Amino acid sequence: MNEATAEELQTSDIDILFDQIMTDYGQDIMQLTYSYVVNTALAEDLTQEIFVKCYHSLSRFEGRSSIKTWLWRIAINHCKDYLKSWHHRKVLLAYEKAPEPISSHDTVEQAVIRSEEDKKLIEEVLKLPVKYREPIYLHYFEELSVKEIATLTGIKNNTIKTRMRRAIAMLKDSLGGS
Repeated sequence: MNEATAEELQTSDIDILFDQIMTDYGQDIMQLTYSYVVNTALAEDLTQEIFVKCYHSLSRFEGRSSIKTWLWRIAINHCKDYLKSWHHRKVLLAYEKAPEPISSHDTVEQAVIRSEEDKKLIEEVLKLPVKYREPIYLHYFEELSVKEIATLTGIKNNTIKTRMRRAIAMLKDSLGGS
């Protein structure tokens, strides 16, 4: 009887932690996922799959990194696996207008007043190939350092820096900047 109670407590603790993770990171993971697939419905599906993976793996979380880093790693790997999948490569997805990113720091008024230039920048970032979009998104939208991006993606620091420089050059070209 004591063993069942201990197991129930452990499951209860995991459920509480999982609820907190979803509350704290749900929107961020959705935006990260969207940055890979550029389709709202697909991003929602992948986000749900990511949280299912998180829930099933939570009891094995060793704490060698923060929960956020661990969850981002799951999300990035899941998105990359999807992009390599047969389904993604063979099924043509309909074009969808890019949504504006939602920041927890924005007020409703600030979100409504967002300028056309910002919308254009977001659209252009989402048009970049994934290998350039990924470091730009993680650095500028998630505010991660180059070192953190390298850890999450498994790509060397210098490669991240090079991809960021190339992405910025591509964005300048597409936006008509100098």
